[in-house]
Amino acid sequence: MFDKVLIANRGEIAVRINRACQELGISTVAVHSEADRESMHVRIADESVCVGPNPVNKSYLNAHSIISACEITGAQAVHPGYGFLSENAGFAKTLQDHNLSFIGPSYKHIEMMGDKIQAKKIMTEYGVPTVPGSEDIVKDENHAIKISNEIGFPVLLKASAGGGGRGMKVVHNENELKESLPIIKQEALSFFGSDAIYVEKFIDSPRHIEVQVICDTHGNYLHLHERDCSIQRRNQKVIEEALAPEIDETEKNKLFDICVKAMKKMNYVGLGTLEFLYKKGNFYFMEMNTRLQVEHPITEMLTRIDLVREQICVAAGEKIIFSQENVKPLGHSIECRINAESPKDFKPSAGSIKMYHPPAGNGIRLDTFIYSGYKVPHYYDNLLAKLIVTGRTRNHAIKRALRALNEMIIDGIETNIELHKKILSSKDFKKGAVSIKWLEDNIASL
Repeated sequence: MFDKVLIANRGEIAVRINRACQELGISTVAVHSEADRESMHVRIADESVCVGPNPVNKSYLNAHSIISACEITGAQAVHPGYGFLSENAGFAKTLQDHNLSFIGPSYKHIEMMGDKIQAKKIMTEYGVPTVPGSEDIVKDENHAIKISNEIGFPVLLKASAGGGGRGMKVVHNENELKESLPIIKQEALSFFGSDAIYVEKFIDSPRHIEVQVICDTHGNYLHLHERDCSIQRRNQKVIEEALAPEIDETEKNKLFDICVKAMKKMNYVGLGTLEFLYKKGNFYFMEMNTRLQVEHPITEMLTRIDLVREQICVAAGEKIIFSQENVKPLGHSIECRINAESPKDFKPSAGSIKMYHPPAGNGIRLDTFIYSGYKVPHYYDNLLAKLIVTGRTRNHAIKRALRALNEMIIDGIETNIELHKKILSSKDFKKGAVSIKWLEDNIASL
């Protein structure tokens, strides 16, 4: 096991990783920008190092500074959390070259799944169902038009190196494609450093279903059931739940088996999440995230398995301490992402938190880094907290989540707490009758 781990992240996930490390008896190093000196993850870590000024490219994305922080503090491993450098194969490789451990999969697997076209090819070979579309990067406008006509409009233009809902555009005809292609290519270049684009058949109003897997170096390949992440706005998840409602158990078990077999063929090691579109009994592979997911707590609450702990132990070469037979869902879990944003136009909200009161009680978990007096900076993602609840049934979990949201107070900045209440109270959500388009289609009437 590691003696000291550097946490290359900020916010609630840095706090979460710190807790797992300290419970394992591992010393922690927090890195931070100048703006985050007073952040909670810095306060609770054993040591801290400032890695640069406020912009992310000069601090949390500054691989050189982070490796230097490892050398200064004697950290043996780096946990990247999610976002930032978590799926940067070059960073993982550089750590390896410096005899430092990356708490995640090998850089080769990150590289393999980071290229969406390559990932799709590999998954097709492994028997994972995929969305019809281009087998390679589109060469030019004519190539994109040819593929689109073959699979039929509407189609989805996607950045090959993309993620997080960026670098995507639905087009319904050739004229829209011609207009949108250069825009998406530029967006892809700006966000991901590559303008490579591919084309997929657009699946209208599907659900977003993902399967959590964990694998070790001892030949254990396990799934931890599924999550439903269909409540989204602009391709950004808002509410997640586990288990996914209204999907046949036989269908899910078949998908789990396919996912586990694919991991075995890849010789994958670490945590991973396979993401699918689901419609009319069919699953279509979208991508694989080779990292810890934002929504991992609902799986933890559902299974009572500490995923971050297991992730660290697997990276240290240890064996997973549970078997597939032990992974049993216990009730139903829901996660609400509490963001600092205007409820009217959803613009990020920054400023000082004047009063903070967290909800409590049975089945309530709150992953956060805020406190009364904390100044929310405007430089970073606006996620403030994740409210996770577990109930005996889905209906019980919904009622418990509403109760918790009513107790929660964050005063001084704007948040989306009221939006969560409206979503959870809606008839469609209660029935499980939602898709990835539902929130945007209904937000005006909520």
